[in-house]
Amino acid sequence: MATQVTAKAKADTRRSSSFLKIAIALQTLTIFLQAVSAGLLLTSSYGETLHSVGARVMYGASMLYVLTAVLAWKPGGSSPRPVWHASGFLVLASVQVVLGIAHVPSVHVPLGVLMFGLSVLALTRR
Repeated sequence: MATQVTAKAKADTRRSSSFLKIAIALQTLTIFLQAVSAGLLLTSSYGETLHSVGARVMYGASMLYVLTAVLAWKPGGSSPRPVWHASGFLVLASVQVVLGIAHVPSVHVPLGVLMFGLSVLALTRR
C-alpha cells in the first residue's frame, strides 16, 4: 500500500514538473517574441500594436508560471523555490510594463534582456 502511494506521488511530481517546464518555456518564448516585436516597433507601423499585445501575452505567461509553480508546490509537496522564482518574474514583468508605458527605454530594454536571460536559465535548470 505504501509503495502505491509513493509511486503515485512520484508520478504527480513528474507531471507537475512537466507543466512547470512548459510554463517556463512559454514565458521564455513570449519574452523572445517581445524582443522581435521591439525591433518591429522601430521599423514598421504595426510594431507598436504587436509589441503592446505581446506585452499582455507575456504578462499572462508570467502569471501562468506563478500559478503552475504554486500548483506544483502545494499539493505535490515539492520545493517552494519555483514559487519564489515565478513571483520574481511576475514582479520584473510588472516593472517592465510600467517602464514600457512610461517610455523609459534606457531601463526597459536592458531589463527585457535580463528577463530573457533569467528565463532561459530557469528553463535549463528545470
